[in-house]
Amino acid sequence: MGENHFKIVFEGALLPGVDITTAKLNLAELFKSDVSAIERLFTGRPVALKRNLSQADAQTYLHALSKTGIDARIEAETQIELNLADVHDHTPASGQAALTDSQSPYAPPRAPVGEAVAEFATLKPFSFDGRIGRLRYLAWTLVLTAVLSAVCGVFALVALALIAADSTAGLILGGLLALTLFVGFAFVSIQITVQRLHDIGWSGWLWLLNLVPFVGSFFPFVVMVVPGNELANRYGPPPPPNSTAVKVLSSLWLVVIALILVGALAGGLSAIQEEYENAAQSSYESSSVIPDEIDVEVEPAPNSADDAAEEAQPPVDSAKE
Repeated sequence: MGENHFKIVFEGALLPGVDITTAKLNLAELFKSDVSAIERLFTGRPVALKRNLSQADAQTYLHALSKTGIDARIEAETQIELNLADVHDHTPASGQAALTDSQSPYAPPRAPVGEAVAEFATLKPFSFDGRIGRLRYLAWTLVLTAVLSAVCGVFALVALALIAADSTAGLILGGLLALTLFVGFAFVSIQITVQRLHDIGWSGWLWLLNLVPFVGSFFPFVVMVVPGNELANRYGPPPPPNSTAVKVLSSLWLVVIALILVGALAGGLSAIQEEYENAAQSSYESSSVIPDEIDVEVEPAPNSADDAAEEAQPPVDSAKE
């Protein structure tokens, strides 16, 4: 008895969460075949995609096929022993055409499985095609933000110098250059966000939700939180694993957010303290008493004894009256 051999069998089943159109496109790309030829594999009948494999090779092929989204399985090959005499006696009749694998409607494509398509997608930072994960999206966004901040700082210094020199032409030229750079950075930012949407399996046109009032305030957080598809989707294979640099850069966002919160808290406390001091000063000024501002009514003293007598009226005797 020789070594046991195995085959890969497929009956049209798909892995959970995989669209049949996506699976067909992935198989067509994997086998370097047309989609019309792949359609014959989804009839519901058992189809042997690969035969005469060792157990290790069968596992390798099955892993490659699972990346496309189909649910295949490994089965043991039925061993058939033939005698040499039986082989010589079994000769096709004259004029009878032997059915080959290429003529069978259930024959798999002849391209080797697992070697035609890369396991991970190629990174394209300046493109609308491709996919990137959450950490890589944060890392690329941080780098873009840092570069934009540095460029804005340089332009601010140049603008101050031009204002001091009273150069109108320089200010106009610098403003046009700054606008051009801002549009370029915004374009690259849109490309990065579109690739993140592709990783989730969403259309890149959903980026326009950022322009919708109220929705645009929380949609970027949705893009950062929702996980991507682990398998290939209609936008291509999954992105490569995150490198150490990507993990470090993405974690720096925690430092940036912490600095922003500390700065906002310090500014808020300073504003509250200033408001409290102003209120205390106003209260002190309003409660202070200034003698010059108090009006005191003083009756004038009598000038003479006659005036005093006139003011002092004798009591009236009712009996005399």
